[in-house]
Amino acid sequence: MKNNLKIGLFGVGLEAYWSQFPTLKNNLENNLATIHKHIQAINSNVFNAGLVDNIDRAFEAGDFFREKSVDIIFLYITTYALSATILPVVQKAKVPVIILNLAPNEAIDYKYFANLPNRQAMTEHWLSYCSACTAPEIANVFKRVGINFFQIVGHLNDKESLAEIKDWIEATQVANILFYNRLGVMGHYYSGMLDIYTDITLQHKYFGGYTEIIEVDELADISQNVLENEIQEKLAIFQQEFDIQEDCSKEELHRAARTSCALDKLTKKYKLGSLAYFYRGLHKNEDVISSVILGNSLLTANNIPVAGELEIKNIMAMKIMDSFKAGGSFSEYYAIDFNDDVILFGHDGPGHLGIAEGKVKVRPLNVYHGKVGSGLSVEMAVKKGKITLLSVVEQTGDKLMLLVAEGESVSGETLAIGNTNSRYKFSIGAKQFINDWNSHAPAHHCAIGVGHIANKIKKLANILNMDVVQVC
Repeated sequence: MKNNLKIGLFGVGLEAYWSQFPTLKNNLENNLATIHKHIQAINSNVFNAGLVDNIDRAFEAGDFFREKSVDIIFLYITTYALSATILPVVQKAKVPVIILNLAPNEAIDYKYFANLPNRQAMTEHWLSYCSACTAPEIANVFKRVGINFFQIVGHLNDKESLAEIKDWIEATQVANILFYNRLGVMGHYYSGMLDIYTDITLQHKYFGGYTEIIEVDELADISQNVLENEIQEKLAIFQQEFDIQEDCSKEELHRAARTSCALDKLTKKYKLGSLAYFYRGLHKNEDVISSVILGNSLLTANNIPVAGELEIKNIMAMKIMDSFKAGGSFSEYYAIDFNDDVILFGHDGPGHLGIAEGKVKVRPLNVYHGKVGSGLSVEMAVKKGKITLLSVVEQTGDKLMLLVAEGESVSGETLAIGNTNSRYKFSIGAKQFINDWNSHAPAHHCAIGVGHIANKIKKLANILNMDVVQVC
């Protein structure tokens, strides 16, 4: 997707100081330039309103950010500043604000300070370290007027603070991706699976985006018109991307390749960024819906995550994980190994090739358990190492929340049944994880990503004004 994230930046100071301390303003503007450089290294689309030090500049900066339609604002405290000259800037923009309470360096050089020629020079040097002074004033006013704000405390060359800035930018970028995402909904719910049913408008309330309702018949019609040379090209991609087992018939591979080509055309037509599907069809509709797994796995690996069983909540979780570049594979837990204190996770249908341990196998299945048809399926395990689970949970009172857990993908026996299968270990143990996870009443599906990214997900939840719970 085109990177259209827009970042606002401004520094705050007090105009009354400049005539009293001749080099102070220039020094503070240099500090602001350092922050600009740090942010620009993460994302080049930065709109810097400069040093806001009086009410006129505050109104101008607010108009500037509104005109540029920034998605997030970094407010850098250079020294003490009046809250009245800060509030109009962010009131006009109406976006999340990150307060940067960052000192010039780790500490005041007290020996240098003591040797300054006079008290005026001492005061000037002291004021350049006064970023912490106005932070509570800003927080107090923002809280009282209802402005969503967050803080980073540190110094200009603090790697931890710079990493936190990066996380906020990444989380805002994910929120931006979700806002412009086009979700395809194709087919109908799995009958009786009440936990996955959701209010699509509620999804838009938090994530934005657009939903395209698509008929399976359209995919079937497109598949009938796929050319043989297109199918052969797709078969070559299958050979490259998958470990195709010897018992996969040429006929089934050909059918899967034809449907994969049709899926590519369908997603391109509707500019889809994600897709949820399920269908109990007959004839040509059954033919395509029972041959989508390989094509859907390729789409999932190419930033268009696909969820079966029309799991709209979970496709949003998968899109979040994919947008964080963590993967996002469709999964559910199905068994507990009490001997090893691990939980077995997996699911049929598409898997995320980008987070697989080794090459994803393709196996033929005589039946898709509980679903129509037969054909080819994928078998994979998630890479060994750190993992994050994410579920979008629909709560009572027309609210969504994010439920997250961090764990580890570990070695051990898995089931070779043509599904995704992995073993996960959690710091709180298998029993406690099951109890804690279920206590928040998620649907039985979740998205799996690699790495520990709970902190980034929490920042995303803050930006989206959603509740978030981490169980471990």
